[in-house]
Amino acid sequence: MSDKQIIKTDKAPAPGGWYSQAVKSLPFVFVSGCVAADPKTGKLVAPGNMAAQTEQVMENLEAILEASGASMADVVKTTVFVDDIGKFGEFNEVYRRFFPNDPPARSTVQVGKFMPGMCIEVEAIARVER
Repeated sequence: MSDKQIIKTDKAPAPGGWYSQAVKSLPFVFVSGCVAADPKTGKLVAPGNMAAQTEQVMENLEAILEASGASMADVVKTTVFVDDIGKFGEFNEVYRRFFPNDPPARSTVQVGKFMPGMCIEVEAIARVER
């Protein structure tokens, strides 16, 4: 018997391809890359604005985690993909507000261009015991 559970919430954008928002396999939740899309419209917010997009990405991540029974405090690792490492300071300022204490391990990678106007994507692994 598999303990794999697919996580879905309408409080975050629907996947843009053939993947799940997250998969829960105790004791972890694996969250797919979150982008700065508005959950209601599915449209990219604030094209080209790293700070505004980071805010939306983190809100989307938080919604998916909550749907899985986890929280931002449960995140143990994030992988961050940015279009321009020169915008790292803008990203980091917003990111640290979502992890004010004991931040998770993190890798940040410049990937160049995403779709037009997209600055950032964040995936996460959280520990959940519920």
